[in-house]
Amino acid sequence: MASARTTGTTVRPTGARPHDPHDPPRAIAWPTRARDWAEIQERMLVPLYEAVYSRLEVGPATSVLGLGCRSGLALLLAAGRGAQVSGLEPQDELRELARGRRLRVGAGARPTTALPHSAYSLVTVFEQLPGSADPARVVAEAARLTLPGGHVVLAAWGPPERCESASVLDVARRMAGRTTARDPFELSPPGALEDLLAGAGLHPAGSGRVSCPFAYPDLDSAVRGLLSTGLYEAAAEFSGLPLVAKELEEALAPYLRPDGSVRMENLFRYLVAEQPR
Repeated sequence: MASARTTGTTVRPTGARPHDPHDPPRAIAWPTRARDWAEIQERMLVPLYEAVYSRLEVGPATSVLGLGCRSGLALLLAAGRGAQVSGLEPQDELRELARGRRLRVGAGARPTTALPHSAYSLVTVFEQLPGSADPARVVAEAARLTLPGGHVVLAAWGPPERCESASVLDVARRMAGRTTARDPFELSPPGALEDLLAGAGLHPAGSGRVSCPFAYPDLDSAVRGLLSTGLYEAAAEFSGLPLVAKELEEALAPYLRPDGSVRMENLFRYLVAEQPR
């Protein structure tokens, strides 16, 4: 496997045929992506997870399903509060990391016999909506898996002007060419999350904003962490992963600190919805 090095960052993409810009983007894989998410990026959203769990008083009486739970940190935090937790994660590598944390995580988008319940008192969609090709379908599935009187929590980026990572995420759009790159801020405008509820039969039950700084010990970690989000797949397919990593380094330059660390202040928004009884 060939490796490509940018200044201070090594990214090892898999080989692929040249991409026709009229084709849909194909998933880009590299050996450490899932582990980079689990070890670098996932902790950036801990303030969001904790704010939601505190607001809904998650505890021993709560059954939680993480829809698109990735490597499972949010579920671990809920379990630490005494909740019964399960997850669904379609990506094999992330799912195996979650199972390595002794979490019950099924494949695909629907509960299987590996999970203890078919419906839950709380279904969270923390990471799946930004960049989703069909957010309404995701929310409808979350509603289907929620008990009457239970809650669904949706999360999205806050307004781009309140997120210093916006200029860094714009690399994904600029380098995706004519392929389909989803806008991570698509659900950030006022009312955008709420608009998803009506079709799923859910009722709004509150919302909140949470500061989630993206802080990394060095530039290499920042690039690897951001690439692990999946938001750069179309860009990597169209422009090549090494070039995308190089552009990310340049976009991160304004957020470098004298000690070599990187920090960007960001705001995330969550919406609580209730399943009618």
